[in-house]
Amino acid sequence: MRAERGRLETELADTTEAAREDSDESKAGLDIADPAERLTAEQVDDALRAGLRARLAAVERAEERLRQGTYGRSVRSARPIPDARLEADPAAELTVDEAE
Repeated sequence: MRAERGRLETELADTTEAAREDSDESKAGLDIADPAERLTAEQVDDALRAGLRARLAAVERAEERLRQGTYGRSVRSARPIPDARLEADPAAELTVDEAE
């Protein structure tokens, strides 16, 4: 889980820095010719950062469940989450049935 946390934090920092650089270029007049292209790029960056933040929050919740001794159990029903699901997604909070 630490590796996943580190990867997410690095990716989030890189994405945030890239967006900041794009914004600085825009303010300096080095903007792309089509304003719609810039807006689309900003929206993609925002969506990517939101997804990374959500995933990082899920990892943090999983780490808390590890500390509490409830990791591997559904946060909704307390039923065991199958090992295969946890291997595929170590931050899984629900069984497959509950997630559907």
